[in-house]
Amino acid sequence: MEQHALFSERQRFMQWWVWMMLVGLNILFIYGLYKQLIIGEPFGTNPASDTALILITIFIILLTVFFLSTRLETQIRAAGIYVRFFPIHLSYRYFAWNEIRKLYIRKYSSIKEFGGWGIRYGIGGRGKAYNVTGGSGLQLEFIDNKKLLIGTQKPEELELVLNNLGKLKQ
Repeated sequence: MEQHALFSERQRFMQWWVWMMLVGLNILFIYGLYKQLIIGEPFGTNPASDTALILITIFIILLTVFFLSTRLETQIRAAGIYVRFFPIHLSYRYFAWNEIRKLYIRKYSSIKEFGGWGIRYGIGGRGKAYNVTGGSGLQLEFIDNKKLLIGTQKPEELELVLNNLGKLKQ
């Protein structure tokens, strides 16, 4: 990846309800730990063991850290498209222009087409999607008939860069 990026985008999970749920769970289980381990009162009507409560709390904290560190990074370079879904992909996935049969910006529904956000597999030949928020994406259709949708919050800027490169193919 020594080439200069002509387009670069970094996205994070921004859905308010995800963060509300994670913050709420963290507060609830940290309070539960405090109540059960420090005060000595059982947490709930059917309390978990101290060990189980500690493990559940650690899991929820780690899940929150995972969501905080998760990001979708997309770069357009002269050689092709680079994308990674960190921390799942530690290095960029590279897609050369000559591997791509069609390439265009489109609207999509995360829930209807792919069942949600993240690294998703669509049903009915929709292919794979990397997305974290929104409803616009860069659709790649490869010469081997596989498909990949990369979510974007900058569809106009992305389209302009791809047009300038002469790479939009519908």
